[in-house]
Amino acid sequence: MSKKIVTHSTTIIAVKHNGKIAIGGDGQVTYGDMVLKQDTRKIRKILNDSVVVGFAGSTADAFALLERFEEKAKDFPGNLPRAATELARDWRTDRMLRKLEAMLIVINDEHQMLITGQGDVVVPTDGVIGIGSGGPYAVSAARALLRHSELAAGEIVREALMIASEIDVYTNENIIVEEITCRN
Repeated sequence: MSKKIVTHSTTIIAVKHNGKIAIGGDGQVTYGDMVLKQDTRKIRKILNDSVVVGFAGSTADAFALLERFEEKAKDFPGNLPRAATELARDWRTDRMLRKLEAMLIVINDEHQMLITGQGDVVVPTDGVIGIGSGGPYAVSAARALLRHSELAAGEIVREALMIASEIDVYTNENIIVEEITCRN
């Protein structure tokens, strides 16, 4: 009998605060209970650096989805929600895409969205959204920091990821943060 490897992912969080949207992620890649790499970059700029995407889950699947999202964003220039909705629809209905195991957070100067394989496009009501195995820890930390500190969006993301790395064994302290100034 073969043993199925359990996939655990990373931590990605985005926070909108005081005219900025920041997104960050750690660098750990695991396979089963083994750390394969400590410094992977799971935050990518696309479309001439106007959109930033963070991904959690299977790396190959995430890159496939990232490429698809970039195509959709080019098909619907300036309409990030429509591009996200079209990707989510294709992801849920396409037989091959449906098997992909990853999630994306997409931000630009106007929008902040989570895209899932179940066809969801989620816009957070409080400006905080997280994915991956450490996502719930980072979201909790970010919400507490928003309420009880004067930190900027990028600092909140960094601190929330550090807190998640202290709790979640699939999240490390090799953190990348990108920040965008909001248009609205």
